[in-house]
Amino acid sequence: DGEVHINELKNGSTEMFWNPTGEVRRQRLKRHIVLFEEQTDFESERLWQHVTSAINKGDQHKATQEKFVLEEEQRNAARERRESGTEWKPLLFQHDAGTNEWRYKYEDLRPWDPLNDIAQFEKDGILQTMERHLSTRMSNHKATCINNQITRHKRSAKDCRRRKTSDQPSNHSQNTESSCSTPESVQELSDDDGKYLGFESLCAQCGKEMNHLKEIHSAVLSLQKAQQDIHR
Repeated sequence: DGEVHINELKNGSTEMFWNPTGEVRRQRLKRHIVLFEEQTDFESERLWQHVTSAINKGDQHKATQEKFVLEEEQRNAARERRESGTEWKPLLFQHDAGTNEWRYKYEDLRPWDPLNDIAQFEKDGILQTMERHLSTRMSNHKATCINNQITRHKRSAKDCRRRKTSDQPSNHSQNTESSCSTPESVQELSDDDGKYLGFESLCAQCGKEMNHLKEIHSAVLSLQKAQQDIHR
């Protein structure tokens, strides 16, 4: 968002190439980074802080020296792991034996779908895509979650009836109450039926993703407002 000039070496003349207006500067993307004090020792900004500081001060000799110190520490650490037989397990990357290269674990190589994909963002080092149809996937997951609970419930009811039959003495009346209180049949479930069967809330993943949906909804509203401002 600063001025850019073209310097002609032959005659020493200088020409203005780019001079952004105040409106252009106001539209620049905000930079979102992890606070320095919250970064781990191996995050780039913290790891290369002394090299960066020297570059900003224009001290090329100091920058080269700090870079050498940093890389030597990394080589020594790798040598110590090799000697002790300790395996290095990267958090976000995996080794591709075919190409002998390190690849990002969560790379998304599918084509961008403008009808479904809203935005792509990184959270805790993991690349994620915000999609319009996430709510549909949530509904499918909710249905699967309930169906799994129904299946377990039916199995429990069946086992309970078996125990009731085997434990009931043949010379006693058949109205003796069993310790099992599970209904013997389960029909289609509504939300209220789910409470009746004893599972008042869905699994932890459902709850987590519902909260995630709320965050996404808030982010989408913010994006829409920004788009409207840009169009204006």
